[in-house]
Amino acid sequence: MNLNKAIIAGRMTADPLLRQTAAGAAVTSFGVATNRVWKDKAGIDQKEVEFHNVVVWGRQAEVVSKFLTKGALVLVEGRLQTRDWEGKDGQKRKTTEIIAERVQFGPRAGGFVPAGADSAPKVDFAPSTASTIAQASAPPDLPVIEVGDDIKAEDLPF
Repeated sequence: MNLNKAIIAGRMTADPLLRQTAAGAAVTSFGVATNRVWKDKAGIDQKEVEFHNVVVWGRQAEVVSKFLTKGALVLVEGRLQTRDWEGKDGQKRKTTEIIAERVQFGPRAGGFVPAGADSAPKVDFAPSTASTIAQASAPPDLPVIEVGDDIKAEDLPF
């Protein structure tokens, strides 16, 4: 049995770069930084950062480039792929990338705002009910179901 699966959760190191192939397919590439924290033999905290290159294809590539920006929290599931090429200096080069099959966006401070939007919606986090916060940060076209309400099939937006 063989398995090639990569799952990472981290922060984007730069804004995603959207390109089109000669055939017109959308492809987006971006970097993700992940941290590893542990204690050494002396009990001192150690920290290590790993940088990953991610490639996303198709419609998902367009969505990633539109809604994610540098510093965003992201979860990527995909497969590892190593490719070879020749650099401008004639040297042979190799890189290993995660070819994303699924990208999940992490939470954003102040609610969800597409990349390039002027400002985030203002949410007052003063002591209030959870439903007020949910209504303030929910997209306007989706119904907000109160915590105490019974959930009915007709209330679901999908």
